[in-house]
Amino acid sequence: MITAADEQVHPPEEEPLWNESWYFDFAAPDGSVGGYVRLGLYPGLGVCWYWAYLCGEGRPLVAVRDHTVGLPAAGSFDVRADGLWSSLTCEKPLEHWTIGLEAFAVAMDDPADAYRGERGDRIAFGLDLEWERVGPVYGYPGMSRYEQACDVHGEVLVGKERIAFEGPGERDHSWGVRDWWSLAWCWTAGRLDDGTAFHAAGVPVEGVDWHPGFVLSPDAGQREVDRFAVDTDLGDDDLPTAARMTVDDLELAVTPLAHAPVLLVAQDGRTARFPRALCRFVAGDGVSGAGWTEWNQPPA
Repeated sequence: MITAADEQVHPPEEEPLWNESWYFDFAAPDGSVGGYVRLGLYPGLGVCWYWAYLCGEGRPLVAVRDHTVGLPAAGSFDVRADGLWSSLTCEKPLEHWTIGLEAFAVAMDDPADAYRGERGDRIAFGLDLEWERVGPVYGYPGMSRYEQACDVHGEVLVGKERIAFEGPGERDHSWGVRDWWSLAWCWTAGRLDDGTAFHAAGVPVEGVDWHPGFVLSPDAGQREVDRFAVDTDLGDDDLPTAARMTVDDLELAVTPLAHAPVLLVAQDGRTARFPRALCRFVAGDGVSGAGWTEWNQPPA
């Protein structure tokens, strides 16, 4: 059972790759703009990973990525580093979070440049956003992780542009060992225009039947996913170009509209690619929507 206390930081284990992370996604219903924030604590390494990304059709990828930030003070989610100020606040456990961000980001015309040194133009980037629940928390069976479909509203600032945002989003919180360099997976979450929200995850390993997730219907409430399958087409730099997904009884055609990938470098030099994409989802009955999908791509 997930309780209000689980929203806070948990006692770490000794494993160096023990990690506790909070993700926050948002996506405009028409897919024109979206982004995500991730705060990942690595007590065994003495650092936290901070990510904040914004993208959209016809937009450059705007990225803040720092894997050397010091751990926040006990009981705090505030992050401070050179050119980076961020505050995550749990306003009401299991219901309402806010994020404030003031940072200098890198704007890249080619999102694959995130794999090649993140060279781009320096730009001011800010967030003042709120995530409020639209459904109950979904706890992963047998794991220390939970997800929640949310409504997101507030403002995004990029350079001199101010974007008033209102749309669907997702948040998740997990704690435990996470080895990015040994296991592939796919994760997805979105909302259709009829109000149906969904989330699912899985690993492409033959014989492994692991598919946590939910479908949240405006009429029938939230139910656990019985099936998740995904077939993905890859393009240049192994960035996904299309996918076909089955999430319980939803048959979804998935089109990545904009990419926001991350290059993950292990302490021993191994690299994993982590393409995340703002996506359009079209169900079998023609109802469409938007959200995010990620594919972890560990070393071959």
